[in-house]
Amino acid sequence: MRGLAKGLKYTLNQLTKKKVTYNYPEEPLPLPDRFRGIQKFYPEKCIVCNQCSNICPTDCIELTGKKHPDPTKKGKIIDTYDINFEICILCDLCTEVCPTEAIIMTNNFELATYSRDDLFKNLEWLDENDTNIRKENKA
Repeated sequence: MRGLAKGLKYTLNQLTKKKVTYNYPEEPLPLPDRFRGIQKFYPEKCIVCNQCSNICPTDCIELTGKKHPDPTKKGKIIDTYDINFEICILCDLCTEVCPTEAIIMTNNFELATYSRDDLFKNLEWLDENDTNIRKENKA
């Protein structure tokens, strides 16, 4: 009988505490400041150094460049930049190694889809990924 009273007391105490559930689709989840979500890519900043694709532990980044069309300018311009989020582990190494900060992490984490083919994102999609940019990356 004493055990039943202790259990009932615990249950009644829990009823008065603040709820920890969220109304997720309608209300955004509070995320930590250093949360690593999907990358945002700025193609105009990229110098095609291939450091991001070289350091990637899962080899999910494909980056190609071509010579600058203006013969007076040196360097390359970006041709393709693709990330396969099916195997990306969002480790943040590509953003750390980028010398021009062309890649930044966002707080966006919603990539749910019914097809694995939809997890292959190209340059245009990554350039338009402006949702939930982290506070430290906003200029």
